[in-house]
Parts: sequence; structure tokens; C-alpha cells
Amino acid sequence: MKQIRVSLAIFALSTVLLVSCGYRNPYVYSGPSQQIYITSWKNRTSELQLESDIQQALLQWYQRSDSLTIVNDKSAADLILAGEIISIDLPSLSYGANNLTRQVKLTLHVRYILKDLESGEILIQVPDQLRTEEYIVAADSQTTADNEEQALEIIIDELSQDIYRQTLSKLSRR
Repeated sequence: MKQIRVSLAIFALSTVLLVSCGYRNPYVYSGPSQQIYITSWKNRTSELQLESDIQQALLQWYQRSDSLTIVNDKSAADLILAGEIISIDLPSLSYGANNLTRQVKLTLHVRYILKDLESGEILIQVPDQLRTEEYIVAADSQTTADNEEQALEIIIDELSQDIYRQTLSKLSRR
């Protein structure tokens, strides 16, 4: 029983310290409700469905906030998020025996903008961003394809998470 009391006291004290020191969770926006319209990103690559994968990842991140709502109609939105996939590149990184590629760095080149539709203010503008993730080239092509797909999923999720956090940060400072 004494251990439970000590544990509760430590938990309460740490909670008070976090609140009093100004700690703010970067994944929580508690300001006024905002409606966001996410456009389908332009895809200038030959990678099919890449724009759809990015849009789905963005939707998943934005749905984590109770104060942010994704809308399907631009006229109902307070904010608009638009982007473009400029290129995707798969250069070789290292070589093994017989000059065979063993590791590849997948590079995704994007740009995006978040704009307040009422005021016209640009909240976020990233005109040129490279995202990279390395993956291993396996002996069989299916494993290599799976590794490439996993690397691309990591890039897309990290990109979407970063855009979401930037949005929360900008909105919290307004």
C-alpha cells in the first residue's frame, strides 16, 4: 500500500512539474477549431499512387486533433494545404562483390504550402525539401521491392508527421 502511495505522489509531482515548466505536447492543438482542405498533391514522378499515399498519411495525422477538421470542400475551409511531388530518386550507395548494389538511398523531393484562406497569410511554405531513407538490396527482387516500399512508407509518414507538427506550431502561435 505504501508503494502505491509513493508511486501516486511521484506521478502527481511529475505532472505538476511538467505543467508548471511550460511543457507543451507538440501533437496537441487546443486553439479555436480550424477546417483544413488538403488538395491532391501533383505527382511529377512515374510512381503511381504516391500522391494518394501522401494524402492518406496526412489525413491520418490531422485526424488526431479534435480542433482540426479535414473538409472535402475548399469553400468550407479556413486553411488549405497543397503540395507537389517533384521527383523520386534511387541512387546506389554501396557496392558488394562483382559491383552489385547492396544498399540504396531512396530520395523523395517535395514542396508544400499551408495558407490561411481568409487572410491570405502563408503559414508554412517549404519550396524545396528532400527526404531520404536507405534500404538494403536483397538477393531476390521481391524482398528488395518490399524494402523499397517500406522505405517509402517511412518517408511519407515522417513527412506527414512533420507537416502536421509545423501546422500545430503555427496555429498555436497565432
